[in-house]
Amino acid sequence: MEKQQFDVWKEDVMPALTSKVEEFHMIGYDRATEEELWQCVIAKLHKKKEFVQIHHLVSTILTLKATDYMTWLTVGAYKGPNWFSSEDKISFGEN
Repeated sequence: MEKQQFDVWKEDVMPALTSKVEEFHMIGYDRATEEELWQCVIAKLHKKKEFVQIHHLVSTILTLKATDYMTWLTVGAYKGPNWFSSEDKISFGEN
């Protein structure tokens, strides 16, 4: 698939993103943001082989499950920087 530019649709689908963030807040995921949901949906759509149309993008946003979002966050945390890789010793309390 050729590289598709999803950012041109971001403003158009913002009401759907806002609605999904409000839904996640109502069920207890208070730290969910539009930007994080956008990144999650884009990561999900980049796996598609065919060209994605805007109605499919909106459908993906509105049908995103909280478990899929949390899985995406968890995988992102595992892929993130290794906080324990430095050789400096960290002092936890009195010596």
